[in-house]
Amino acid sequence: MINVEKQSTGAVSFLHICQADSFSEKKPTVIFIHGFQSVKENNLHYAYLLAEKGFRVILPDCIYHGDRDSGLNSEGMMQAFWEIVIQTIHEIQVLKDYLDARGLAEDVGVAGTSMGGIVTFGALKRYPWIKAAVSLMGCPSYQEFAQWKIDKVVETGFVLPFSPEQVKGYITKLEPYDLAVEAHLLDERPLLCWHGKQDNEVPIDPLLTFVNQIKGYYKNVPEHLKVMVDDYADHKVSRDGVLAAVNWFAMHLKQEKKERYHAGSTQG
Repeated sequence: MINVEKQSTGAVSFLHICQADSFSEKKPTVIFIHGFQSVKENNLHYAYLLAEKGFRVILPDCIYHGDRDSGLNSEGMMQAFWEIVIQTIHEIQVLKDYLDARGLAEDVGVAGTSMGGIVTFGALKRYPWIKAAVSLMGCPSYQEFAQWKIDKVVETGFVLPFSPEQVKGYITKLEPYDLAVEAHLLDERPLLCWHGKQDNEVPIDPLLTFVNQIKGYYKNVPEHLKVMVDDYADHKVSRDGVLAAVNWFAMHLKQEKKERYHAGSTQG
């Protein structure tokens, strides 16, 4: 049986999903981040499939979402997009600390859809303790994506209430979280990216450019980098994408643990 418990740490509300008979045991854990204007419950199908394979799964609500809804309208939410992304990156560390304090997590992976996939890339830059990651419909190039979003808004005829200098300064503040700027920080960690070729919400081109740039970093472990492009999908993950995400963690979080155990067992 799989248990789902609603918990919180500080301001972060989350669902905690795990097999009932090992709920309090240390095990590999996946922190899974939802998309923009979505909620944690919308990713329970990922959590169930991962829990079936023996993982602990943490589904948090991002600020201004779900249990943390503050009543912002759509325009307010759009303006807060990067605030949400950056705060969620920091809250991933809060969740890791929560798990560590209770002795619940072995290796930890991070994943997310759309905004959550974007968060995943930023978290990879900030946290070397992340052992494996899956980005579904995400973008690693924060500054490029921010400029793209601004350009799309301007194309509609909207007049930005900021000067070009202010816009540039705003975008520059994203650099500390922009993995594309320091892609070597991936350090060969297993990374799966899934994207629909017809996606008009998060364009695929920055991801493909990024992947071509980082292939050299994975020359010794090419199996640690995988990109899945669905030629017909738009901004919705296919069933194949869902299953690939689950299998990626089943392969890499657990595989690394077994390899370390095997290496240690031959030394005694």
